[in-house]
Amino acid sequence: MRGVFKLKQHGTTIRTEVVAGVTSFFSIVYIIAVNAKILEDAGIPLEAGIIATILSSFIGCLLVALIANAPLILVPGMGINALFTYTIVGSLGLNYMEALGAVVISGILFVLITFTKLSTILSNSIPASLKEAISVGIGLFIAFIGLQKSGLVVGNTANFVTLGDLSAPVVLAAIINLIITLFLFLKKVPGNFLISIVLGTLVSYLFGIVHFSGMDTSFLSFKEYRHVFLSADFGKWLSIPFWSAVFSLVLVLVFENIGLVHSQVNGMLQAPEKNEKSLRAVSLTTIVCGLFGTSPSVSTVETAAGITSGGKTGLTSVVTGILMLASLFFIPFIKLVPDTAIAPILIIIGGLMLTNITNIDLTDFTEAFPAFLIIIMIPLTYSIVNGIAFGFIAYPLVKIFTNKHEQLSLASFIISLLFLTNFFLHGVG
Repeated sequence: MRGVFKLKQHGTTIRTEVVAGVTSFFSIVYIIAVNAKILEDAGIPLEAGIIATILSSFIGCLLVALIANAPLILVPGMGINALFTYTIVGSLGLNYMEALGAVVISGILFVLITFTKLSTILSNSIPASLKEAISVGIGLFIAFIGLQKSGLVVGNTANFVTLGDLSAPVVLAAIINLIITLFLFLKKVPGNFLISIVLGTLVSYLFGIVHFSGMDTSFLSFKEYRHVFLSADFGKWLSIPFWSAVFSLVLVLVFENIGLVHSQVNGMLQAPEKNEKSLRAVSLTTIVCGLFGTSPSVSTVETAAGITSGGKTGLTSVVTGILMLASLFFIPFIKLVPDTAIAPILIIIGGLMLTNITNIDLTDFTEAFPAFLIIIMIPLTYSIVNGIAFGFIAYPLVKIFTNKHEQLSLASFIISLLFLTNFFLHGVG
């Protein structure tokens, strides 16, 4: 164990790495219930979504441990799961099997990018304001989904959305759970989201939303999962929606993971030599996710919990992965978690992603306006792809109008044309 992960060279011990792995697990285990609930909205059965999330997380953690020897957590990411469910399935019209096919193809392209210099070229070519705006826009989208799941926001024919019935049990339970979650988060309680899910489920039980009497206590069953595992469908690979899905997945995967991995490996861990290998592990895990039946994985921000606890090697990731795998035996309890316990986490995560807006130069309107379009259009069109498209199409226009065309890169110009072409083909279709 010491030799495989070179613990002595990294100045760490087995005990330190195990503690870091356990810490990472408790900081991220909430993703099992949250991701499965979002996948359920795409048509993936809840239990199958739970199993897919667990297995892909286990394999992702092993891959980053063995390939990069880095203490990262690779699990299906928030934001890109919303892209999978509410844009690719909900807006583009693919079913979940065809969406999984798009995930596999995007993973293959992501592998080609990370195993070449393309990742650096793309990262340097796309304006920072647009990359930050994508994170902010997705954050607002996630928060909006959370507000809907809580019943705080409901559909309205006159105003599209309006305030929900504050006297309804579902809304009252969600508000109480939001207060609990916010308190635990602000107090920096270890495993705060996991604790909030447990307490939120109990609160929902008191309001009659959860019924423990109906809990299935039978041994782990893969009956539903058999229909999801290796179900990726490539039948629509010649269609525009399929390639729109692939293109948007690659775009988000590249920008989100380059930023996350760089900040964790280069910044927190101070091991830049592990940067490229970590990105390669993430890209390979994307293919695994598509085959195993879930939206793509990312290197999550919760990785910071393990690193600050002393994790320096892949042993931390292995421990986290093994604990994720052990979660299979808790599926009956995970299936009980209601939307009223999930919604507060979505709202808070959305708020956290909003902080990226401070990295956008709002004093330069040629940077601010395209970013604004991305931020506002993602939640208002209920589509991450369409929101990104508006910003990327507007960017070269505002630069040309202000004689700042020299600030345009070839890559950003090509992406703008691709989005514009996509809009045109949808319009004539």
